[in-house]
Amino acid sequence: MTLNPIRATSRLSALGVVLGAALLALPAVAAEPTSHYHHHVWGKTPAERAESIEQRIDMLHGKLQITAAEEPDWHAVADVMRGNETHMQDMISAREAEPAHHVDALEDLRIYEHFTQAHVEGLKALRTSFETLYNTMPADQKLIADGVFDKFGNGHD
Repeated sequence: MTLNPIRATSRLSALGVVLGAALLALPAVAAEPTSHYHHHVWGKTPAERAESIEQRIDMLHGKLQITAAEEPDWHAVADVMRGNETHMQDMISAREAEPAHHVDALEDLRIYEHFTQAHVEGLKALRTSFETLYNTMPADQKLIADGVFDKFGNGHD
């Protein structure tokens, strides 16, 4: 079986959106307000961004059919999601606060690397917390969780 890299990337991107781990394919960040990373926050207030992460958390909670017994593990997942979102927003705000200047190709790559590394670290924390929750789920609920993620671009039958 060969892995289609486009479908694999699509699944990973969708997984990141579903779990709210910021963006899996966070584009390079430039100083201009039209830079790619702004699609994550463009025109949104901090309250709107907080509402958005809470909506993703609530949506995932419902789809995964989290039980009362799973709530403590779920809260750990949700806290990581919130923390990842806050960290990414803090990085974006710090970047936006810098004086506007020309960003050459090397600086653009460094910025992209910085954001991507932060995202990978957040994703690792999210995977670890979700793994704890997933491992406590009964088999039928794991199938539901598998289906939730499979619907976001797996592409395998």
